[in-house]
Amino acid sequence: QVQLAESGGGSVQAGGSLRLSCAASGYTYGYYCMAWFRQAPGKEREGVASISRSATTTYYADSVKGRYTISRDDAKNTLYLQMNNLKPEDTAMYYCAAQGPCGFTWYSLVDGHYAYWGQGTQVTVSS
Repeated sequence: QVQLAESGGGSVQAGGSLRLSCAASGYTYGYYCMAWFRQAPGKEREGVASISRSATTTYYADSVKGRYTISRDDAKNTLYLQMNNLKPEDTAMYYCAAQGPCGFTWYSLVDGHYAYWGQGTQVTVSS
């Protein structure tokens, strides 16, 4: 059974940084493509960053490009999201998602493409 568990959320002032982690279990992590999504109150869930198998390809939403970095450690079955220069509009519940097995260069920010989801971790950025 695929399980994803996010951690690392919290409250930070604008301009600060946070690093989210997503621990995966129940499947061969290295064969899966991963992504981070977020959902703010009253808004639709949006894709933030995606990473393919072996980190061959990464892709970011325009709103976070240059500030966020997605990475994965297959030895630890863990996905990361380094978030720098945070803004109040980054406030949301952040979710990690997994899909696989997938191609080496596959990536997507479409939530319907992912079968497995974590419970989320809250990020709050104050001005």
